[in-house]
Amino acid sequence: MDDHKGNPPAQWVYEVEDLTGTERLAGALARLAQPGTVIALDGDLGAGKTAFSQLFAKHLGVKDTVNSPTFTLIKEYEGRLPFYHMDVYRLSLDEADELGLDEYFYGNGVTLVEWASLIEELLPQDVLRIYVETVSASGRRMHINGQGATYEAWVSALRENGVS
Repeated sequence: MDDHKGNPPAQWVYEVEDLTGTERLAGALARLAQPGTVIALDGDLGAGKTAFSQLFAKHLGVKDTVNSPTFTLIKEYEGRLPFYHMDVYRLSLDEADELGLDEYFYGNGVTLVEWASLIEELLPQDVLRIYVETVSASGRRMHINGQGATYEAWVSALRENGVS
Protein backbone atom coordinates (compact mmCIF):
# COMPACT_ATOMS: atom_id res chain seq x y z
CA MET A 1 0.00 0.00 0.00
CA ASP A 2 1.27 3.45 -0.92
CA ASP A 3 0.88 6.60 1.12
CA HIS A 4 0.00 8.81 -1.84
CA LYS A 5 -3.57 9.92 -1.02
CA GLY A 6 -4.52 6.39 0.00
CA ASN A 7 -4.29 5.12 -3.59
CA PRO A 8 -2.66 1.80 -4.36
CA PRO A 9 0.64 1.98 -6.21
CA ALA A 10 0.53 2.30 -9.99
CA GLN A 11 0.13 -1.10 -11.62
CA TRP A 12 0.27 -2.40 -15.16
CA VAL A 13 0.32 -5.85 -16.77
CA TYR A 14 2.46 -6.04 -19.91
CA GLU A 15 2.10 -9.12 -22.14
CA VAL A 16 5.01 -10.19 -24.34
CA GLU A 17 5.07 -12.91 -26.99
CA ASP A 18 8.85 -13.28 -27.06
CA LEU A 19 12.15 -11.68 -26.06
CA THR A 20 11.50 -8.76 -28.42
CA GLY A 21 8.68 -7.58 -26.17
CA THR A 22 10.83 -8.07 -23.09
CA GLU A 23 13.57 -6.04 -24.72
CA ARG A 24 11.16 -3.17 -25.48
CA LEU A 25 10.20 -2.99 -21.81
CA ALA A 26 13.82 -3.30 -20.62
CA GLY A 27 14.86 -0.54 -23.04
CA ALA A 28 12.06 1.80 -21.97
CA LEU A 29 12.97 1.34 -18.30
CA ALA A 30 16.71 1.76 -18.96
CA ARG A 31 15.97 5.11 -20.62
CA LEU A 32 14.05 6.21 -17.51
CA ALA A 33 16.72 4.99 -15.08
CA GLN A 34 18.48 7.55 -12.92
CA PRO A 35 20.85 7.37 -9.95
CA GLY A 36 19.15 5.49 -7.12
CA THR A 37 16.79 3.49 -9.34
CA VAL A 38 15.85 0.17 -7.71
CA ILE A 39 14.10 -2.57 -9.65
CA ALA A 40 12.82 -5.56 -7.68
CA LEU A 41 12.49 -8.53 -10.02
CA ASP A 42 10.65 -11.73 -9.13
CA GLY A 43 9.12 -14.69 -10.93
CA ASP A 44 9.26 -18.43 -11.14
CA LEU A 45 12.51 -20.24 -11.83
CA GLY A 46 13.20 -19.96 -15.56
CA ALA A 47 10.64 -17.19 -16.15
CA GLY A 48 13.22 -14.84 -17.66
CA LYS A 49 14.53 -12.67 -14.83
CA THR A 50 18.14 -12.93 -15.96
CA ALA A 51 17.16 -12.38 -19.61
CA PHE A 52 15.35 -9.19 -18.56
CA SER A 53 18.40 -8.13 -16.53
CA GLN A 54 20.70 -8.69 -19.52
CA LEU A 55 18.48 -6.68 -21.85
CA PHE A 56 18.11 -3.88 -19.30
CA ALA A 57 21.91 -3.72 -18.90
CA LYS A 58 22.37 -3.65 -22.68
CA HIS A 59 20.07 -0.64 -22.96
CA LEU A 60 21.82 1.01 -20.02
CA GLY A 61 24.99 0.87 -22.13
CA VAL A 62 26.74 -1.99 -20.33
CA LYS A 63 29.26 -3.56 -22.74
CA ASP A 64 30.27 -6.52 -20.55
CA THR A 65 28.49 -9.86 -20.59
CA VAL A 66 25.85 -9.85 -17.88
CA ASN A 67 25.06 -13.22 -16.37
CA SER A 68 23.33 -14.41 -13.27
CA PRO A 69 25.23 -13.40 -10.13
CA THR A 70 23.78 -16.38 -8.23
CA PHE A 71 27.08 -17.40 -6.65
CA THR A 72 28.73 -13.97 -6.44
CA LEU A 73 25.52 -12.26 -5.22
CA ILE A 74 26.34 -8.80 -6.59
CA LYS A 75 28.01 -7.87 -9.87
CA GLU A 76 28.90 -4.31 -10.77
CA TYR A 77 29.00 -3.04 -14.35
CA GLU A 78 29.69 0.29 -16.02
CA GLY A 79 27.19 1.81 -18.43
CA ARG A 80 25.43 5.19 -18.72
CA LEU A 81 25.06 4.72 -14.97
CA PRO A 82 26.72 2.12 -12.75
CA PHE A 83 24.62 -1.07 -12.85
CA TYR A 84 24.41 -3.29 -9.77
CA HIS A 85 22.96 -6.70 -10.56
CA MET A 86 22.01 -8.80 -7.54
CA ASP A 87 20.68 -12.32 -7.18
CA VAL A 88 19.62 -13.01 -3.61
CA TYR A 89 18.12 -16.47 -4.22
CA ARG A 90 20.67 -18.22 -2.02
CA LEU A 91 20.77 -15.61 0.77
CA SER A 92 18.99 -15.51 4.07
CA LEU A 93 17.54 -12.20 5.16
CA ASP A 94 20.21 -11.93 7.88
CA GLU A 95 23.01 -12.57 5.38
CA ALA A 96 21.58 -9.99 3.00
CA ASP A 97 21.30 -7.46 5.81
CA GLU A 98 25.02 -7.82 6.53
CA LEU A 99 25.95 -6.93 2.94
CA GLY A 100 25.21 -3.22 3.35
CA LEU A 101 22.78 -3.10 0.43
CA ASP A 102 21.73 0.47 1.27
CA GLU A 103 24.98 1.66 -0.32
CA TYR A 104 23.73 0.23 -3.60
CA PHE A 105 20.05 1.16 -3.22
CA TYR A 106 20.78 4.80 -2.37
CA GLY A 107 23.96 5.17 -4.43
CA ASN A 108 24.73 6.72 -7.78
CA GLY A 109 23.77 3.70 -9.87
CA VAL A 110 20.88 1.45 -10.82
CA THR A 111 20.19 -1.65 -8.74
CA LEU A 112 18.31 -4.62 -10.12
CA VAL A 113 17.56 -7.38 -7.60
CA GLU A 114 16.52 -10.84 -8.79
CA TRP A 115 14.37 -12.75 -6.26
CA ALA A 116 13.78 -9.44 -4.47
CA SER A 117 10.82 -10.71 -2.46
CA LEU A 118 13.30 -12.76 -0.40
CA ILE A 119 14.75 -9.54 1.04
CA GLU A 120 11.51 -7.55 1.10
CA GLU A 121 12.29 -5.95 4.48
CA LEU A 122 15.59 -4.53 3.18
CA LEU A 123 14.25 -2.93 0.00
CA PRO A 124 13.66 0.83 -0.15
CA GLN A 125 10.09 2.03 0.23
CA ASP A 126 10.22 3.48 -3.29
CA VAL A 127 10.85 0.68 -5.76
CA LEU A 128 9.75 -0.58 -9.17
CA ARG A 129 8.54 -4.18 -8.86
CA ILE A 130 8.31 -6.55 -11.79
CA TYR A 131 6.94 -10.06 -11.48
CA VAL A 132 7.60 -12.21 -14.55
CA GLU A 133 5.02 -14.92 -15.18
CA THR A 134 5.46 -17.65 -17.83
CA VAL A 135 2.36 -17.96 -20.03
CA SER A 136 3.79 -20.04 -22.90
CA ALA A 137 7.13 -21.31 -24.20
CA SER A 138 8.18 -17.79 -25.20
CA GLY A 139 5.33 -15.64 -23.83
CA ARG A 140 5.53 -13.77 -20.58
CA ARG A 141 3.22 -11.61 -18.51
CA MET A 142 5.03 -8.81 -16.67
CA HIS A 143 3.21 -7.50 -13.60
CA ILE A 144 4.68 -4.03 -13.05
CA ASN A 145 4.05 -2.14 -9.84
CA GLY A 146 5.44 1.32 -9.05
CA GLN A 147 5.84 2.33 -5.42
CA GLY A 148 6.70 5.96 -4.80
CA ALA A 149 5.98 9.01 -6.94
CA THR A 150 8.77 8.44 -9.46
CA TYR A 151 7.90 4.82 -10.15
CA GLU A 152 4.17 5.51 -10.15
CA ALA A 153 4.81 8.08 -12.89
CA TRP A 154 6.90 5.58 -14.85
CA VAL A 155 4.20 2.92 -14.70
CA SER A 156 1.46 5.41 -15.62
CA ALA A 157 3.48 6.64 -18.61
CA LEU A 158 4.22 3.11 -19.79
CA ARG A 159 0.59 2.05 -19.34
CA GLU A 160 -0.69 5.11 -21.25
CA ASN A 161 1.95 5.29 -23.99
CA GLY A 162 3.08 1.68 -24.29
CA VAL A 163 6.73 0.80 -24.76
CA SER A 164 8.90 1.24 -27.81
